[in-house]
Amino acid sequence: MSEHKNKKVIVVMPARQAAATLERTFAEIPQDEVDEIILVDDSSTDRTVELASELPLTLIWHPHQVGYGGNQKTCYLEALRRGADVVVMLHPDGQYEPSLIPSMVEPILDGESDLVLGSRLAVPGWAIDAGMPQWKFYANRFLTIIENKIMGTNLTEAHTGYRAYSRELLLEVPFLRNSLDFVFDSELLMQASHLGFRISEVPARCRYFDDMSSVGFQTGVVYGLKTLWAGFRLVLHRNGIFPSRKYKAKLS
Repeated sequence: MSEHKNKKVIVVMPARQAAATLERTFAEIPQDEVDEIILVDDSSTDRTVELASELPLTLIWHPHQVGYGGNQKTCYLEALRRGADVVVMLHPDGQYEPSLIPSMVEPILDGESDLVLGSRLAVPGWAIDAGMPQWKFYANRFLTIIENKIMGTNLTEAHTGYRAYSRELLLEVPFLRNSLDFVFDSELLMQASHLGFRISEVPARCRYFDDMSSVGFQTGVVYGLKTLWAGFRLVLHRNGIFPSRKYKAKLS
């Protein structure tokens, strides 16, 4: 990345009850490939804040829980304020490989992409072999197929939590208008697609184990329904039937 030495790469970690996995995940981040790490704790009741305060990162703490989407809003605002050219979202639960960060940011630094997704489904068999529940795998594939039709994309996975964003995308896409919960990711992906930003994928291995955070079946059903609603709202907006501020560029 020496040819991009003037570009600032910031890793943001939206945390909630991450004490069991935080130190291991942080240790696996290729420190020479990133300029700064920001952890935003969403009012954890375990030792997440205590452990994070002992690590060489920037710690932000929410005194009240605002949800996964609300956490990301703080992450991206702080990264932008600190001058990030590329922002990588890495969950501190250890599900995703921190070593993949250079591959995630390279297409953005090279000017080839605005959003890079670390796809768990890009290589057949990887996700299931890693322990992804079958119901989650098939729900992911079903929703991704529908979202591809709506967005006009050909993604292998639209529901990965491993993402890298360009500064330009985060400045243009009105993510502050998005949900506070898990559907935030789906909304941001659809916004980026609708507003013409370039989206690419890199294969990402995942890990499933007892200490990692995971969406349960009931929460997953609610998330799926909200994702379908977000897609339907995009269709209505695109056809001028029911305009939405979420799909208009910039906060104006």
